[in-house]
Amino acid sequence: MSRREMYIAGGICCLLLVVIMYFYFLQQGNGKKAKIAKGNPVVETYTVVRKDMMRHVSLFGQTVADANIAIAPKYTGRIVAVNVKLGDKVKAGDVLLVQDTMDLELSIRQNNAATRVAAADAVEAESTYNADYIKTKNAYRLQRTKYERNQYLFTIGAISQDTLDTIEQEYMASKSAFDALDNQVSGETPAVVESKRAAVDKSYYGTQALEKQREDLILTAPRDGVIGYRAAEVGAIASAGTKVFDIVDNSHIYVDCLLSENDAAVLKPGLDVQVSIDAMGAVYKGKIIYVSPSMDDSAKTYTARIVLDEADVNIKAGLFARTTIDILQRAQTLYVPKEAVQTKNGRTSVFVIHEDNTVEQRDIKLGLMNDETEEIIDGLAEGDLVATSNQDKLKNGIVVDLANAGDGA
Repeated sequence: MSRREMYIAGGICCLLLVVIMYFYFLQQGNGKKAKIAKGNPVVETYTVVRKDMMRHVSLFGQTVADANIAIAPKYTGRIVAVNVKLGDKVKAGDVLLVQDTMDLELSIRQNNAATRVAAADAVEAESTYNADYIKTKNAYRLQRTKYERNQYLFTIGAISQDTLDTIEQEYMASKSAFDALDNQVSGETPAVVESKRAAVDKSYYGTQALEKQREDLILTAPRDGVIGYRAAEVGAIASAGTKVFDIVDNSHIYVDCLLSENDAAVLKPGLDVQVSIDAMGAVYKGKIIYVSPSMDDSAKTYTARIVLDEADVNIKAGLFARTTIDILQRAQTLYVPKEAVQTKNGRTSVFVIHEDNTVEQRDIKLGLMNDETEEIIDGLAEGDLVATSNQDKLKNGIVVDLANAGDGA
């Protein structure tokens, strides 16, 4: 055999060897697939036990200062003094800003003078009235006595009717004058005197209003805090209602969190929490002090407020904060993981694994729910083993292999 023929024969042998090995490994692979296809479904399980059902609530929010108060002048006026800078600490009552009060000072002096004039007029009116009253009263009494005496004289024919009529007219005129003064008295003070006294009060209250306006032109701190905003300079005009300062009080820090309706239903004021503020790199003790009683119509959420137990002046408003709380939903009840529950065509069920590893699809009735578990009201008993995976391969009567112990304890 020539050398070329030997090469050809060797090549053919190698090709046959490759083909034989390919079919050998292909047969081995098909054997394995057939073996797997013939195996039982493998499922993870959960053992139903009676214990407390907890709800894990995660809260996220922002820190909020005890107060953030905008300070704005009540009246427009020129600024003559600014006593604080941005970042200054202030105490309640400290003077922050002063507006020009010169015009008000003059008006107050004018009103004080007018008040004194009105008071003098009231004294004069009272004296005049008292004098007129006594004079008119005495004249009235004298005319009445004279008239009564002349009536008697007329009855005995001592005077004429004309004389009596003249005396009667004098008597009635004096009576009218007295009645005009006497009828002015309502209570204890005559009307003319009461009017003068009211004028005194009006002038006095006008002065008080001006003094209050002067007081309002001096802006003071309503509480302790830090100046967080300043927009005021000496010589500028401060417009009424336009903010010139912010006072931030960080003596107490709160955390306001938005809640879903499910979380709002279980959270109650008084719960202790641990609040993590990432920017501070620290965890703070706190307590829930408020859960909104109704949903916010615009945001469609509820709000919870947490107060931090310890004051930390380094904590600023607006920092991201988070906490988690475990809430007892139901004491000593039966529940299963949510992945164990199947809902299809209006039927709610679980797959129960018997001791011989056979499967039973059993209808159940659910109670409370949370993000991880669902309460079983009816359909399961303590100790039942339920499948939590591979349910799409399960049906009544088939045998399964267990991937875990499935202990729910």
